[in-house]
Amino acid sequence: MSLFAPGRRSEVQAVLWRWADEDPAIVAAAVVGSEARDAVDRWSDIDLTFAVDDVAARDGTLARWTARMEGELQAVALFDVSRGLTIYRVFLLPDALQVDLSFSPAEGFGPKGPDFRLLFGTASPPPPPAAAPVASWLGEAVHHALRARIAVERGRPWQAAFWIQTVQQLAISLACAKRGLAPHHGRGVDELPADVLARLAQVDMASQARDEQLRALRAAMDVLVAEAGDASPLLDRVAAPLDAILSP
Repeated sequence: MSLFAPGRRSEVQAVLWRWADEDPAIVAAAVVGSEARDAVDRWSDIDLTFAVDDVAARDGTLARWTARMEGELQAVALFDVSRGLTIYRVFLLPDALQVDLSFSPAEGFGPKGPDFRLLFGTASPPPPPAAAPVASWLGEAVHHALRARIAVERGRPWQAAFWIQTVQQLAISLACAKRGLAPHHGRGVDELPADVLARLAQVDMASQARDEQLRALRAAMDVLVAEAGDASPLLDRVAAPLDAILSP
């Protein structure tokens, strides 16, 4: 079996829209994600969000739709994410087409970010754009750098590599947010300037030798600090312990 065919996404989405139109519990619906910003490509998944009357209706509708997804589309429910009163459920079809469905009470139903296009019903106005949590990312990066250094000193190279890569991921998020690109899950990384990508590539390790891992850790923190600039006073406050963490 191969990955889903080019027309499969539209075919499944039409089925889901029909289900929503026929379901009396659903009072509003919207597309979210890449389709809401007209950025669908051959490999895009399906992202739909629905409003129902209240929390009790949300849970019942989610259970009913899950049974239908499993029975009619042979989907597998992978995991749930809760955000406020909204529940997101991620499904995977046999041909590896991903379908993300979310259900919310009607009160408060609306965009959680810029990628939202209403299909029917009403929605609350979008929230003001949230500032990137630069200080939090920096704090996490310092923590992760310490864990990486300790793993190196303990002779645990795989654990060290894990923490170094998490520092690199935070540097990517910060670099993307700084330029107005999508900062989460690497969505904007391929649009970063070539010089930033070249510095990020320096984090890649040629081996698990101690000196190479420490070099990669310093490279990851160098990118993150450069992208943070003067955005957070935390850098000055952690300068001494960070110097110790990154020392040869």
